[in-house]
Amino acid sequence: MKVIVVGAGVVGCAIAYELAVRGVQVHVIDGRGPGLGATRASAGMLTPYIEGHSAALLQLGVCGLEQYDRFISRVSSDAGAPIEYRRIGTLQIAHDDAEAGKLAEEDRALSAMGVAHSLLSGREARQLEPALDARVTAGLRIPAHGYVGVQSLLSALVEAATRRGAEFSVAHVHAIDGAAPVRVETTGGALSADAVVVAAGSWSGGIVLAGRQAPVRPVRGQLLHLRLSEPPVSHVVWGAAAYLVPWQDGSVLVGATVEDVGFDERVTVSGVRRLLDDGERLVPALGNAAFHEARAGLRPATADELPIIGASSSMRGVYFATGHYRSGVLLAPLTAALVADQLVDGRERRELALVRPDRFGL
Repeated sequence: MKVIVVGAGVVGCAIAYELAVRGVQVHVIDGRGPGLGATRASAGMLTPYIEGHSAALLQLGVCGLEQYDRFISRVSSDAGAPIEYRRIGTLQIAHDDAEAGKLAEEDRALSAMGVAHSLLSGREARQLEPALDARVTAGLRIPAHGYVGVQSLLSALVEAATRRGAEFSVAHVHAIDGAAPVRVETTGGALSADAVVVAAGSWSGGIVLAGRQAPVRPVRGQLLHLRLSEPPVSHVVWGAAAYLVPWQDGSVLVGATVEDVGFDERVTVSGVRRLLDDGERLVPALGNAAFHEARAGLRPATADELPIIGASSSMRGVYFATGHYRSGVLLAPLTAALVADQLVDGRERRELALVRPDRFGL
């Protein structure tokens, strides 16, 4: 079986790897190359109990997190390369009574779900993380959370998939015709395959699909990469306006803006200024950090903020894996498994019911 995967972000590369492991001949096509879109500007957070804003998204996120230990072990082994991956927990913090009240609500919800966590006073939060701002009034720790170094993961996925026979090429895809075989029109010419997986993120909507288009819109997120001699915190720290992700080498990622500005991938002065201010409000010592880099990416959002995953109901041989918005890294292993199970084995896992393409007429 030959499958073309359109898009080489973390989702597309995870799918390519999973398909290649199952013996599929995989060709990945991307207009820029692996990981140069939204993936490049991702902080790699694995935090479903914070970002699961709906019951469906929470269910998907928890399922995705449960797969991560084994997924990282497999990819690292197959690639022969280490991946920075740590389940160091999150620490949400509050600066006032209103924010503390929201943490108390989350405490009750987590208790009802049986999720291990700790609701902390401001003093207890600062004892746990001494670098926190002195005005912190409360904290909420969730030890199951963590992060993955996205670039190390992406590189390992590409290497592991390549070792299994996957091919990567650079070209823009502008149309797909579902048939037998499926025809894919690219700037490098027409290609055919038994199936095609649309995993092009925000650019999925620009691909003509038998007169249809995936309803995905870009939302810009800007991210800062700062450097210190050692990590200022030991948890992923989450405030009302920003989050901090501490890497083992002393780097700290500060994110992220949420901007509905169309296909504008610029890093802006106002975005950088806002992130610096919000980051220092969490940990004042960031004011002494070295400024390494600012990045921006376009996150692919759908109307219901759930991804579109699975076989098309109207185009034979066409599958979708797009619209992951802020959860692409978290949901990459799950998405890869859902697509591979359905495409290769004809098996539909129950999570597909939450993300079916036919809810958007696809």
